[in-house]
Amino acid sequence: MKYFIFLVLIASVSSILYGFSIQETDLVLANKCIGFGTVGIFLIAMPLFLFKVSKGKKMKDYMLNEENIRKMQGKDKKSGDKK
Repeated sequence: MKYFIFLVLIASVSSILYGFSIQETDLVLANKCIGFGTVGIFLIAMPLFLFKVSKGKKMKDYMLNEENIRKMQGKDKKSGDKK
């Protein structure tokens, strides 16, 4: 999976660079290459990377709820608003 994501990223960046290099000669093909490269990065490589990195992690730890807000503020659950 790691190498596939890397391969998609390299292909997308190469497509974008190729699109910018031929922009003056063939504008339609250049725009297609830049667009496909952008789609490759943001709709293929990034979701795969996020899926790979987040495997085995509890999403509850990253959610912003009342319990986690109290933890960030340093207040414990039982004392409430007492000072």
